[in-house]
Amino acid sequence: MNLETWFLIIYFLAMAGIGVWTLKTGNKGAEGYLLGGRSLGPAVTALRLQSSSMSGYMFLGAGSLAYTKGYFSLWYAMGDIGGGVLSLSILGRRMRKLSQILGSLTSIEYLEHRYPSKWIRAIAAPVAVFCIFFYVMSQFIAGGRGLEMVTGVPYAWALLIAVGVIVFYTFLGGYLAVAYTDFVQAIIMLIGMIWILIGTMQAIGGWTAGNDAVGEINPNLLTMWGPEGFGSVQWGVIIGAVLVFSIGYMGWPHVNVSHMAMKRPSVARTASMYATGFNLLFIPAPYIVGIMALIILPNLDNPELAVFEVADTVLPNFAVGIVMAGIMAAIMSTADALLLQSGTIASQDLFQRFIKKDVSDSQSVWVSRFTVLILAIIGYVVAVNDPPAVAEVVIFSTTVLGAAFVPVYIAAAWWKKANVPGAISSMVLGTVSSVVWQLAGLVDVTGVDPMGIGIVCSTLALILVSLATQKSHPVPAHVVAALKETDKIGAIPAHMLTGQNDALAAQVPKDD
Repeated sequence: MNLETWFLIIYFLAMAGIGVWTLKTGNKGAEGYLLGGRSLGPAVTALRLQSSSMSGYMFLGAGSLAYTKGYFSLWYAMGDIGGGVLSLSILGRRMRKLSQILGSLTSIEYLEHRYPSKWIRAIAAPVAVFCIFFYVMSQFIAGGRGLEMVTGVPYAWALLIAVGVIVFYTFLGGYLAVAYTDFVQAIIMLIGMIWILIGTMQAIGGWTAGNDAVGEINPNLLTMWGPEGFGSVQWGVIIGAVLVFSIGYMGWPHVNVSHMAMKRPSVARTASMYATGFNLLFIPAPYIVGIMALIILPNLDNPELAVFEVADTVLPNFAVGIVMAGIMAAIMSTADALLLQSGTIASQDLFQRFIKKDVSDSQSVWVSRFTVLILAIIGYVVAVNDPPAVAEVVIFSTTVLGAAFVPVYIAAAWWKKANVPGAISSMVLGTVSSVVWQLAGLVDVTGVDPMGIGIVCSTLALILVSLATQKSHPVPAHVVAALKETDKIGAIPAHMLTGQNDALAAQVPKDD
């Protein structure tokens, strides 16, 4: 067994150990399993948010885009760098406070409480599960490919090992296990990626020499206009590339739940600084490595393996093990968050809401756990038989999530006139427009990215329909009162928590 494999075994055991360690909190009812008891501080909040949104895309998709598109790929990086701080700044404090006032335990339940109608959850939950399933499948594929390359184990078995470890600790510890493993994984990701970048720069003789060599292959690769130059630029695609990983974050349920799990609303401010620092150090690296892989590996058959292959080429054996643990960290930190969010939606937003309303907390937790297991099995079967390109799957699923949910999440916390018909119209039109735009091939015809058209459609629908239906569907008085309280900086008054369960009421922040 090689050194890299031993490093990965130690890493997997450590992640499983965190799952066992957090088992006690995960068994403390729905809030303990789904939100970790709303106990997370700024560092864990920030790195959990960032690592769960980075995914295997950063090590496979980003490298692939950079290898094929050159510096054009940095449009995606630009959006990603600002995504975390935008989400925390715009939604963080307000969503934490409003979700507690309304008594929400999931990010989909939060939408129904803000826009009181069963149809909100009936529409939002299936859309979220559909997109999250494809997203998590891409993480399984990335994990399987990474393990296959490092250990030499056949893809099917490597995929099974990766999925098994993720399911184990998510099944046991719930949100707290996901949060703390994501925190550790973010640190490992950062160390691993910077190490690859340093090794790459040394191998090509430095930044200037590397760019000169790339320019000899194709001078257009050194520009942000793509390999065919400025004349082929599709500005709509560029706008979508920036949007999908910047404001798109605010439509991802598995990211927004981070706001709800903060110890207190004021955590968002400090978490924003941690998130920005992490992003500036981490995000540009895989794109730069992917570009420079053109020099190190000029005849690479599969561009998605650019970062993997560069790491294996430029680093000593002992370092490759640590770096591969970093790559697996990126993959697992997103997969666990997605799996838990899927289980949460199934147990709280579908089963308990529409099938068995009197389900106990312990039953709800077990429904969530078994959903995690079932989705993992289905995802494994699909991924092992016909693995699609990771970058394409990630961009498609995150685009639909962003188009469907960004306007309703932002308006939920900021606009007192946003109502039920407006929210329903926004989610439906955002989803349909982005999916149709992609599947009908309208990106190539119009030069407009599905994220761009989806956000425009969902935003206009929310504003126009909400304004047109103010008299027939006014925003309920208790929601308006909650929004007014959310505007304020300070502790939540006790009377605003009347009717909540004891676990929620006990979480009143002492300061803001």
